[in-house]
Amino acid sequence: MPNIYGKPDAENPEWTREDFKRAKPGEEVFPEAFAPPKQRRGRGPQKAPTKQQITLRLSRDVVTAYKRTGPGWQARVDEALKAGLKTRSRSTPAPRSKARPSKLGK
Repeated sequence: MPNIYGKPDAENPEWTREDFKRAKPGEEVFPEAFAPPKQRRGRGPQKAPTKQQITLRLSRDVVTAYKRTGPGWQARVDEALKAGLKTRSRSTPAPRSKARPSKLGK
């Protein structure tokens, strides 16, 4: 088998059995290099919480139309909902629907 790594020299001598016995695992010598990467998910906590994260189901055509408007489409949905609240508050109050029983209580 040919030696693809070159010949040992003064800077890179061939390892002896003693060298292999003294060798330590890379994780022990350079723990920071072998540590799992720190992953950030999401944007992190808000400095001044002004919004609440929820799950909301909207019609596909509504979502598609807002997404086509480009970045910031979620903020525009929020603005449209706020405008709807202002319009509704000037007229009659919204009818209250019957709340479904909570699944958490079971």
